[in-house]
Amino acid sequence: MACLKEDPILRSNDIKEDSEETEPKDKVREEGGVREMVLPAGNSIHRSGSRPQLDLSGAAIQGNNFEERHPTILLPNQSDDISHLALDIGGSLIKLVYFSRHEDRSIDDKRKRSIKERLGVTNGNRRSYPILGGRLHFVKFETSKINECLDFINSKQLHRGGMDSRLWLSEAPPSDDVIIKATGGGAHKFADLFKERLGVSIDKEDEMDCLVAGANFLLKAIRHEAFTHMEGHKEFVQIDHNDLFPYLLVNIGSGVSMIKVDGDGKFQRVSGTNVGGGTYWGLGRLLTKCKSFDDLLELSQRGDNRTIDMLVGDIYGGMDYSKIGLSASTIASSFGKTISENKELEDYRPEDISLSLLRMISYNIGQISYLNALRFGLKRIFFGGFFIRGHAYTMDTISFAVQFWSNGDAQAMFLRHEGFLGALGAFMSYEKHGLDDLMVHQLVERFPMGAPYIGGRIHGPPLGDLNEKISWMEKFVQKGTEITAPVPMAPSGTTGLGGFEVPSSKGDTLRSDASALNIGVLHLVPTLEVFPLLADPKMYEPNTIDLADPSELEYWFTVLSEHLPDLVDKAVASEGGTDDAKRRGDAFARAFSAHLARLMEEPAAYGKLGLANLLELREECLREFHFVDAYRSIKQRENEASLAVLPDLLMEIDSMNEETRLLTLIEGVLAANIFDWGSRACVDLYHKGTIIEIYRMSRKKMQRPWRVDDFDIFEERMLGSEDKKPRPHKRALLFVDNSGADVILGMLPLARELLRRGTEVVLVANSLPALNDVTAMELPDIVAEAAKHCDILRRAAEAGGLLVDAMVNIQDGSKDSLSSVPLMVVENGCGSPCIDLRQVSSELAAAAKEADLIILEGMGRALHTNFNARFKCDALKLAMVKNQRLAEKLIKGNIYDCVCRYEPAP
Repeated sequence: MACLKEDPILRSNDIKEDSEETEPKDKVREEGGVREMVLPAGNSIHRSGSRPQLDLSGAAIQGNNFEERHPTILLPNQSDDISHLALDIGGSLIKLVYFSRHEDRSIDDKRKRSIKERLGVTNGNRRSYPILGGRLHFVKFETSKINECLDFINSKQLHRGGMDSRLWLSEAPPSDDVIIKATGGGAHKFADLFKERLGVSIDKEDEMDCLVAGANFLLKAIRHEAFTHMEGHKEFVQIDHNDLFPYLLVNIGSGVSMIKVDGDGKFQRVSGTNVGGGTYWGLGRLLTKCKSFDDLLELSQRGDNRTIDMLVGDIYGGMDYSKIGLSASTIASSFGKTISENKELEDYRPEDISLSLLRMISYNIGQISYLNALRFGLKRIFFGGFFIRGHAYTMDTISFAVQFWSNGDAQAMFLRHEGFLGALGAFMSYEKHGLDDLMVHQLVERFPMGAPYIGGRIHGPPLGDLNEKISWMEKFVQKGTEITAPVPMAPSGTTGLGGFEVPSSKGDTLRSDASALNIGVLHLVPTLEVFPLLADPKMYEPNTIDLADPSELEYWFTVLSEHLPDLVDKAVASEGGTDDAKRRGDAFARAFSAHLARLMEEPAAYGKLGLANLLELREECLREFHFVDAYRSIKQRENEASLAVLPDLLMEIDSMNEETRLLTLIEGVLAANIFDWGSRACVDLYHKGTIIEIYRMSRKKMQRPWRVDDFDIFEERMLGSEDKKPRPHKRALLFVDNSGADVILGMLPLARELLRRGTEVVLVANSLPALNDVTAMELPDIVAEAAKHCDILRRAAEAGGLLVDAMVNIQDGSKDSLSSVPLMVVENGCGSPCIDLRQVSSELAAAAKEADLIILEGMGRALHTNFNARFKCDALKLAMVKNQRLAEKLIKGNIYDCVCRYEPAP
């Protein structure tokens, strides 16, 4: 029967980056741009006396420059000390999972506390970059080199809580009650060795229990853990937690086990086969003399199985056997052609042997798996184990088998941490509860600098600080290392197996690790929630522009590339133009260009790609090189200029009648939205006039009808008719866009009008800077300045807790302020020009619960994303289109056309 504990061996140098890790002098370790505080020696760790509590809420993948194929997993809410490692010791490989801790920086202030109290938010912390509480690392060793594993554990003092070994006194005696979790046959075989070398006892966990627990954890906790792979195309699959069970888990180690999983802790091994990864490696080693599993896989990429396999066409004179649906290229018998040929083993190419062997085993595993799924009525099959190894052709052959034999009814899916299920399950056994609380929407994916390079796999010591990262970037670029797509698309072959044609992902240059998925850094932000006003969160798709179209992809990549020099100039200037800033700016430009090049060659490298993802990637790349707010000084100048003319604008608006005033306010929002440093056309305008001149010019162009013009419907809802006045909205959420004129001369006057009508107003702004967008941290000061010239804004701001100091000075007789509807500010939970409403801050989610009007303003939030979004309440989407391509694609219009789209509540 199948043997789960034996898996193919990986290269021993795959763990070089961990074994060579060093600690900076200040006892702060930084890996992949994430700072990790080294624990002080005084912090003891709980041992076996009572099992420590492992807080799994909001776990997330944390990929980095060094562990791209098996990125770490964040545990941001972990607080109790825990045993810091667990192992799966198989016959071929040792898989180790260990925990490291990270600090969580949060910011709070009086205004924020006031808003939280009003909204009833008790657990919200201002999102910082990054928020990390802990993470899980994944490392592998050959079992035959177990002493390297023991040395690694000892060097990091993982068996003593992961503390810096230099902080430990050499004479300190080892504790006799240290227990670590382990599974696999080696947990029994090497127990004495662990006791002798490390002074620890092995607590043995059941293999199947660990395997299933690890798979369930990943499928529930990680948004992009599962994916399909057909003909070189990778597509991530979002698993509905309510529809996860039952499923078939196929673990391909040396042998194969097939497990029907019905729930947490509910499973049954229903089948298996002794023909698995060990068979491929063993026969391949005998027949080709390859020394490693990866070398054998590499050979298969250059193989042609037609010299070895007997095809249907070989039997029927090159013809199909159409009566039973077999093409001439179908493999009738693996290795069958060698029977009738007078050749010896050395007469056959090792490459052809490896490919034929790989197909024979992979197709049969796929077929047997489907038959077992059919037996139990399962349509979802997950494949794991080190046989797969992220190898594109292996995944394609298995996928073809499942698709062919099921006539497309069943689907093969693969797991990101395919080889670490057992070790992860052993780690989870420290505390078997908490899985039900995991929330996928609490994960935010980031892509670090190393992601585009060599599939994200970089060997050597970790980069201790930003300077080392930049130095690495400079040296790497100087060498001219080529950035290659992970799955070169070569012309498809003509042979197949069991009715399958050769997957088109096979190519002469495909490396055995070339299809490694670039899952980046999935930061855990415990305070993120799904926006409660989405009409159907499961059907919601934020991106409006589909970059699956190659022409769209090329166009937007060109736009971003052309904008890059200006962005670098702004970023360097924001840091004072120092030599250090210039060096960081150059490194940012190189890194972002590398990301674009990588995605141009394979758009699916970072998962599903939309325009919003590209814009988010750019902002994160800026922050990675410590450019916190590239447009800081520009925003300050524009805010000052706009605030200077705001009193005159408000006086002009107040002189109008109700109908004229509402139209003027909407025109003002559209006109002011022209101030967008993310638009090339607008940047050109900035060089030709002042902010006020541009605003006046834009106002003059506000002639109706607009390209999308639902103003009359919105006006009727707001003003009604002479004999019937509608009730005012209870609360309006205004998603603001740019600093300067956009928010001060556009959105603030509109907010003021809503307040005048008795509607509570919540201004929703970015948590982090992005281009010249205003942030939630900046808005209160802007409102405070505006309130100096407007009693309506002042009273509302005081009531909403924005003017904390002013609240103290309110006179007892000031009844107006006590009865005024509030003006509040909340952060949206992101730092991008766009917004994904599946992940918003807890403050925004709380504010939305009583809202009955949403106003989305600007290209990023109303056009690039959410143009097609539907809500449970009234929604108004306002934007000036500042890109000709977007205007043509989205509204069949031209640049500077306006969008006023109103959608009443269903």
